[in-house]
Amino acid sequence: MPRLRLIACSILLASPLLAHAETLPLKMDRTFKQLPPSEEGAAFVSAKEMETQQGERIEARGEVELRQAGRVVNADHLIYEQGRQQVYADGNVRLEQSALEVTGPRLQLELEQNTGTMEQPEFVLGEHAARGHARQAEMQGNNHYLFHSATYTTCPAGNDDWLLKVSRLDIDRNTQVGVAHHARVEFMGVPLLYTPWMDFALNDARRSGFLGPILGSTNTGGAEITVPYYWNIAPNMDATFSPRAIRKRGTQFNNEFRYLQANYGGEIEADVLQNDRLSGRNRTHLALRHSQNLGRGFSAAVNFNGVSDDNYYRDLAKEVSVSSQVNLLREGVLNYNDSWLKASARVQRYQTLQDPLARIALPYRRLPQLNLTARPTVAGANMALAGEYVDYSHPTLVNGQRTVLYPSVAYALVSQPGYFLTPKAGVHYTHYALGENNAGALPSSSRAVPIFSLDSGLIFERNDSILGAGYTQTLEPRAYYVRIPYRNQDQLPNFDSAEAPFTFSQMFSENRFLGSDRVGDADMVTLALTSRAIAADDGTERLRVAVAERFFLDTPRVNLVTPNDSSNRTDILGTLEGRVTRALRVDGQMRYNPNESNVQNYNLSVRYHPEAGKALNLGYRFTRQTLSQVDMSAQWPLYGRWHGVGRFNYSLRDSRNLEALAGLEYNAACWAVRFVAQSFATATLERTTGVFLQLELNDLVRIGSDPLKALRDSVPNYSVFKTPSPAAPVEGLR
Repeated sequence: MPRLRLIACSILLASPLLAHAETLPLKMDRTFKQLPPSEEGAAFVSAKEMETQQGERIEARGEVELRQAGRVVNADHLIYEQGRQQVYADGNVRLEQSALEVTGPRLQLELEQNTGTMEQPEFVLGEHAARGHARQAEMQGNNHYLFHSATYTTCPAGNDDWLLKVSRLDIDRNTQVGVAHHARVEFMGVPLLYTPWMDFALNDARRSGFLGPILGSTNTGGAEITVPYYWNIAPNMDATFSPRAIRKRGTQFNNEFRYLQANYGGEIEADVLQNDRLSGRNRTHLALRHSQNLGRGFSAAVNFNGVSDDNYYRDLAKEVSVSSQVNLLREGVLNYNDSWLKASARVQRYQTLQDPLARIALPYRRLPQLNLTARPTVAGANMALAGEYVDYSHPTLVNGQRTVLYPSVAYALVSQPGYFLTPKAGVHYTHYALGENNAGALPSSSRAVPIFSLDSGLIFERNDSILGAGYTQTLEPRAYYVRIPYRNQDQLPNFDSAEAPFTFSQMFSENRFLGSDRVGDADMVTLALTSRAIAADDGTERLRVAVAERFFLDTPRVNLVTPNDSSNRTDILGTLEGRVTRALRVDGQMRYNPNESNVQNYNLSVRYHPEAGKALNLGYRFTRQTLSQVDMSAQWPLYGRWHGVGRFNYSLRDSRNLEALAGLEYNAACWAVRFVAQSFATATLERTTGVFLQLELNDLVRIGSDPLKALRDSVPNYSVFKTPSPAAPVEGLR
C-alpha cells in the first residue's frame, strides 16, 4: 500500500483526537515542530507498515515517525495507545523536543502529561552543542527532564576531554537551568572538582552561584586563591563577593554591587583586608559610581574612590593600569543640557598616592566649580558664551576664587563643500579674589584680553590615489591665524594652567596653554597640508598624511617656562596614520625643530592583525632628553593549537624593564589552557611579578588564575577563542 494512503488511514482511524481539526490538510513536513494552537492535541503518525484498531491502538514498523504538539518521536517500532495517550517505542528511538534531542533503545511516553522513561539515553542540548549520556532518562512534565548516572560535556562528538559526571542531572527548559547532584569534573580522566550540588544556565542567562576559583602568586604576597560568588539579584541588579586568601597577608574580602534602572545606574566596590600581616594595618578600598537622569534636561553623577594607604594598589593590584594610579577622583556633579545651553555644578577633590622616591604635587580642590556654556545661532552667526566660577582650595598653595567669562561670535563668510573661511572674535575676561596661603602677596586682580582668529581652507579631490583607483584622494591646505595682544600676567596665580601639548588639534586652537590662568599673547599663523585616501565603496578613511607648522609674526612674551630660542618658527609636526592593508595599520607622528635641525620627539606604531589569534605590534617612542622606549607585543600560533603571547616594554634611557609578559596558550575544541608570567614596575624601585595558570572548560568553568585582563591590556588585538560572558557566571557550586 502506498505510504501516503497509510498516513491518511491512520489519521482517520484516530478521529477522536482530530475531531476539532477536520479541515486541516494532510501534510507530513519533516521540519514541523509545533502544530497551530487549535491542534495542540493532534498526533500524526507515518511508517512503512501500520496496523490499527479504530480509536484504540496504532502499531507501526519501519521508519516510524510520530509528531504531536512540538514533539517528534522516531523509531523502528512504535505502539500508540490512543485512549491512554501512551507511546511505546523501541529500536533506534529518537525524541526531539524543546531544543533537546534524546536517543536510546527504548522509550515509554505519556503524551498528554509528557511523562515517561528512556533506557540508556544519549542526549544533545541545543545551546553550546552540549551532549551526554545516562543510565536512564525520565520525562517529568512539560520541558522537564531527569537523567540518572549521567555525563555532560560541550566537547564535540567523539571527544571526551572533559566530562561532568553526576549521579542525577535535572534539565528544566522552563527555567533554562540545569542542576547536577554529586557532580565531579574530570579533565583527561583526572578529577578536578567535586560538589554535592551544582547548577548552571542552559543559555547565556546570568545565574547565581560560585564562579571558578582563581589561583595566583605574586612576589610580595605569595600564593593566593580567590573564590568568587555571583548573586543574580534581579535582571537589572547583581553582586559579586570574592574572598581572596593571600598567604603572606591574610584574607581580602572584595565585594561589588551593580544596579541599573531606567533613570539611574551605578556600581559600588568595597574591599577589606583586615590586619595585613606584612604591613600590620587594615587595608581598605571603596569606590562608588552613580549616574542619574533627573528629567527636564537635568542629570547628576557621583564618582568616589578611596584607599586606606599610599601603597594599597602597589601591594594588592594585579594589573598595570590599576597599580599606576596616583590621583583618585572624588566628585559630585549636577548637569543641565539643552539644545544650545549647558550648565554644571561640581565639587571635586583627589586622594593622592605618593611614591616616597618620586613625590608629586597635590592637585587643587574645586569647592565648587560652576560652568555655563551657551551656543545660540543668531542671523547665521554662531554666538558663544563660556562662563566659569571656581573656588580653589589647597593646604599649602595660594587659595582663591576665579571667575571667567568668554563671549565670542563666529561667522562663516564662505561655507561650501570645497572651501571655507570663518572669522571669530571674542573677549576673555578673568577675575581673581585671593585668600589663604598667599605667600607671594599676589593681589586680587582682573584681566581682559581680546581674541581674534581666522580659519580658512580648501579641499581638492580626485578619483584615484596612491592606493589605487578604488579610492578618492584629497588635498586639503589650511591656514589658521590668531591675534591676541600681550597682557602682563606675572602677578596672577596659576591654579590649573600648563603648556598645551604640541599636537595637530592644539595648533588650531587659540590659546597656547591649557586652563584659564594663562592666555598666551599671539600674532601667529598655522599652515597645514593634509591628504587622505578614502575608500569609494564605503567612505572609510584608509590613509592620512599631514604636515603643519606654526609661524609667530611677533615673539610671544607670556610663557610658563623660559623658551629655548627666540625664533619665530615653531617645530614642524608631521603625521602618518591609516590602514595600509586589511591587516596592517601604521600610526606615526614626528616633531622636528627647524631652528636646531633636530627631531624633538616622534612615535611610531605598526600593528599587523590578519585574523583572530594573529597579532604583531611594534612601537617606539622618543622625546629628546626625556624618553626613549621600545614596546613590542604579539599573539601568534606556534605549532598546532599552541599560541605564544608576550609583551616587552623597555626604557632605553633608564635601562629599565617597564613591563615584561610571556605566555603560552593551548586552544582545543572544548577547552583551553593558558600559562602567563608578568612583571611590571609599580614604583621607582618596586616591581610586582605574577604567574597565571588557567584551565578553561568551555561553557562550564575556569580553574586557576585569570590572565585575560592582563593579556587584553598588554597585547593590542589579543583574541580569546572561546570565552563565556564575563558578566555572567557559567556554573553555580553550592
